[in-house]
Amino acid sequence: MNTLQQTTIEKDVANKKLLIEREFGGSPEQVWKAWTERALLDQWWAPKPWKTETKSFDFKQGGAWIYAMVGPDGTKSFCRADFKTIDPQKSFTATDAFCDESGVDHQDFPHMHWNNEFIETESGTKVITEITFPSEEDLKKTLEMGFEEGFTAAHSNLDELLKE
Repeated sequence: MNTLQQTTIEKDVANKKLLIEREFGGSPEQVWKAWTERALLDQWWAPKPWKTETKSFDFKQGGAWIYAMVGPDGTKSFCRADFKTIDPQKSFTATDAFCDESGVDHQDFPHMHWNNEFIETESGTKVITEITFPSEEDLKKTLEMGFEEGFTAAHSNLDELLKE
């Protein structure tokens, strides 16, 4: 369980998709909670020195999570995840986009469809995330905005949280 895990991100630009895998040293129940409970998400979702502040959270099919990524200087970038399907302890899907403080979509930023699967392993839980985009341009813009580095750093934050 103390093995250093690596986040792998496979880019399939032609199919407008990212495939992300990471094994965490926690039980499926612990990892599921970290991905689906507001208080835990706020502790790991943003790459340091940024932090996450949840404005509203309703983890159910048809529910939404509105949160801000808060920079070290206090700058806030709001995002909204709309939960589409939930198979408890196994998977959930959501669409994610930048929004204003009220949750109104910023149409000029990329939208993403997330499919997250949680699979028990001998040493913990593997999370497989497939993110699809409406266009190649949206995928490229997301990568240019630092998604790969940011999500990898957030995964390291989750590792730290699971050790506590």
